[in-house]
Amino acid sequence: MSEHAVSIDVREIMRYLPHRYPFLLVDRIVEFEAGKRIVGLKNVTINEPFFQGHFEHYPVMPGVLIIEALAQAAGVLAIRSAGHERKENELYFFVGIDNARFRRQVVPGDTLLLEAVQLQSKRGIAKYRAIARVGDEVACEAEIMCAQREV
Repeated sequence: MSEHAVSIDVREIMRYLPHRYPFLLVDRIVEFEAGKRIVGLKNVTINEPFFQGHFEHYPVMPGVLIIEALAQAAGVLAIRSAGHERKENELYFFVGIDNARFRRQVVPGDTLLLEAVQLQSKRGIAKYRAIARVGDEVACEAEIMCAQREV
């Protein structure tokens, strides 16, 4: 087991993220290295509300939701790295995406492995290299940016 292996369940994740059902897309964190890297899991089930319309006879997880799941994992990395839970008047917004590529469909029954590596952070804006995998196959990869803002 990695020296950075952890087991952060969904109840703790909800202390870092404001997202709730049906939009909380990270079920568990399995690796965490403050200010550097995080690995989370999303168990994809047929009960996901988006499968009702995407697509009726061939359910596929929308790519934008895979990217959102990666951004949520990055948000947990940012907030937990700061050494506190999310503040009531503070949100991390998804503000940019570059070089997004979708390589594999994500379907019911898949476990999506969400990895975000922090590339840089300054003045409340951080950039991450994000990769979503199913098993050993890359489903999606992108560079994403998130910004910390008071609301």
